[in-house]
Amino acid sequence: MPDLIAHDGTRLAYRVAGQGRPVVCLQGGPMMDATYLGDLGGLSEHVQLILPDYRGTGASQTPADITSCRCDRLVDDVEALRAHLGLDQLDLLAHCAGANVAVQYAARHPERVHKLAMITPSTMAIGVTATGEDRREIVRRREGEPWFEHASNAFEKIQAGEAADWEAIAPFTYGRWDAAAQAHYADMETHRNWEAAAAFVAEGAFTPEATRPALAEFDAPVLLLAGELDTGAPPPVVAGYTALFPNHTYVTQEGGGHFPWVDNPTWFAQTVATFLA
Repeated sequence: MPDLIAHDGTRLAYRVAGQGRPVVCLQGGPMMDATYLGDLGGLSEHVQLILPDYRGTGASQTPADITSCRCDRLVDDVEALRAHLGLDQLDLLAHCAGANVAVQYAARHPERVHKLAMITPSTMAIGVTATGEDRREIVRRREGEPWFEHASNAFEKIQAGEAADWEAIAPFTYGRWDAAAQAHYADMETHRNWEAAAAFVAEGAFTPEATRPALAEFDAPVLLLAGELDTGAPPPVVAGYTALFPNHTYVTQEGGGHFPWVDNPTWFAQTVATFLA
C-alpha cells in the first residue's frame, strides 16, 4: 500500500481503487480502517477512490501519542494526504463518523474542497444528536421481521441506559439483514481500534459553535445521503443538516440502512457518481 508521513512523523497508509478523478474517502466507526468501505458498491468504476486508514488503524502506524486520534486533530492528516497527492482541491466522501472529520476539514480549509459527499453522516461535529424517538420511529417499521423482537428489546435497553448489546441491534443498521449484510457486519467489527475510538471523541474533539457558522460560508456542492431505514443517522436528522449548507443536495435511499452501498450498490454508486461528475 502507498503511504505518506504525517506532520508528527506517523506513517499513514492508503489504498487506491479505480481510475478517474480521485475522491478521498473518510470512514466511520469511529476509528475503523477503510476495509469495510470496499469499493463502495462499485463507485470505483466511476471515480478513483483514495481510501486512507486512519492513524492507529489498518496498515497505518499507531501514533506515539494516541490523543492525536482526536477527531479535530485528524484534519491535519487529511491535509497531509491532499498535499501528498498533489491536489489543489479534494473531492471528499465521508461515511458516518468520518463526516465529523470532513466538516471540520471543510471549515478549516474551505478553499481545498471541490465537492463533499456525506453518507449517512454522524452529526456530533455540529452539536446535533438523534433522539431515542427519532430512532424508534424507524425501529417500528421493521416489526414483523424474524429477528425483530430480540433486536427491539436490546434497542429499548440501550435507550434506557442499560448494558449495550450492539450485536443484537445490528440488523437495524442494514436495510436487509441478509447473508451479505451479516458477513459485512461480522468482518467490519474486527477492524476497529477501540483505544483510538475513545480518543476520537475526547473532550475538545468538536466545537459546534465554530463549525456551524463556518459551514454557513462554505459554498462548495454538498451531497447529504440518508438511508430510509437507518437508525444510526435517521433521515430527519440528516435532512436537518441541510440547513447548514448553502449549496446542498439531499437524497434518501429507499430501503437503505446505515451502509447503503451494501443494501443497493447499483443505486448508491450511480447516485454518488452523478453528484461527483
